[in-house]
Amino acid sequence: MEQESLVKRYPRGKFVCSRQRKMIIKAYKSKLEKNPSITIRNMRSTLSKKLGIGETTISNTISQYGQHETVSSPNKTKKFKKIETKINDFDKSAIRKKIHKFWFDRKLPTLDKILKVINEDSTLPKFSRTSLYRLLKSMEFKYSKRGRNSTLLEKSEIVLWRRKYLKDIKKYREDGRPIYYLDETLVNIGDVSERVWCNKTVQSLRDVHTQSFSPGPVYPFSKENRLIAIHIGSEDGFVPGGLLCVESQKNCKDYHDEINGGFFCDWLEGVLSKLKDNAIIIMNNAPYNSAKLEKCPTIGWSKADVMQWLKSRGEVIDQSMIIPELLENVNLLKPMYSKYIVDEMVRQHNKVVLRLPPYHCGLNPIPLAWSVVKSHINSNNKTFKLSDVKKLLIEGTEKVDLGMWKNFISHTMKEEETFWNVDSVLDELMEETKTVIKTNGNSDEDEDSSS
Repeated sequence: MEQESLVKRYPRGKFVCSRQRKMIIKAYKSKLEKNPSITIRNMRSTLSKKLGIGETTISNTISQYGQHETVSSPNKTKKFKKIETKINDFDKSAIRKKIHKFWFDRKLPTLDKILKVINEDSTLPKFSRTSLYRLLKSMEFKYSKRGRNSTLLEKSEIVLWRRKYLKDIKKYREDGRPIYYLDETLVNIGDVSERVWCNKTVQSLRDVHTQSFSPGPVYPFSKENRLIAIHIGSEDGFVPGGLLCVESQKNCKDYHDEINGGFFCDWLEGVLSKLKDNAIIIMNNAPYNSAKLEKCPTIGWSKADVMQWLKSRGEVIDQSMIIPELLENVNLLKPMYSKYIVDEMVRQHNKVVLRLPPYHCGLNPIPLAWSVVKSHINSNNKTFKLSDVKKLLIEGTEKVDLGMWKNFISHTMKEEETFWNVDSVLDELMEETKTVIKTNGNSDEDEDSSS
């Protein structure tokens, strides 16, 4: 009996290069010549013990060689997803609410305090301290030094954007203008309800075969086939004929860049005639609806191009001016020329676009409507076919009735009131903190910190 040499096991997860894969094929051919009747299972096990490489790698290498008569090493560059793309908008909204609760309780949140309450919530993902810090930074939070302590605050730009949005939408409601909400979602054809019936009398795989039971629903092996859906609705429900549904072409979590601005504008222009006159359209800042009508100079522009841009707008330029001086003039003119294509198109139809502040999906009722639609899809998805899932998507939108829409909008209005109040509470809390610091003789000067 042939003695197999004992070798050190190859580290799990480490890349197996092309040289080692050729070694696998060479050993495979040698074994096959000596024993043509050997089974694949025994071949995998034997080669794994001899070479110290996992059976899965050996199996995949032999399969690749059988199909292409060659082997290659895998791509050594791993693409790591950023934390902000891993966490969905609902979870981000829930995290923001937890931070706001500290303020409502008149407490200053720190990273450790927030980490503790988030990781104690079973409905939210678990975070390390570093990953949470990165997520909060991407959500436009910053650390502000208050005396000897650092507290977490939203950046002024986000707070001002939110305050302006809340003032505008309140005024539009008081004026009696119809308000429409626009949003998109992603539907995986492999999504099903998490709860399925289970026969507890089946104790083993043998019972499945002998008693002719089905082991359960057969799910697709991947979720690469997906649908991107965009819709618009109001207190009157989803706008009839307003659903846009396209197949996703990329296997990535961030699907916003799959819809280009021209495609979105064509869809929106067809929908505008279905909306009431003098309406307000609320939307987020996705790339496809945020294309600028005209690009304004930035620090990346050449000096000659910046000067030409200013001259074409009637500005008198001194040749001795340096780039920072030129860009200062640009910033004075930018509000006149920094306009969105979508906004201008909507204005021509006697309607107005109102943009949500970033990371505030709670101010839009459509995500609540989408949850009803997805629940219908998940409960009735049996075939995992794209065409059938699309039909379920259309059926799901029809199930969101007027009563649901009114409840969703009512919930959103409560969220608006909460956001308005939290800014006032935080403002008072910051003033109290300044008074305490001043009494103790400490500086209240702001500075960014991660401690």
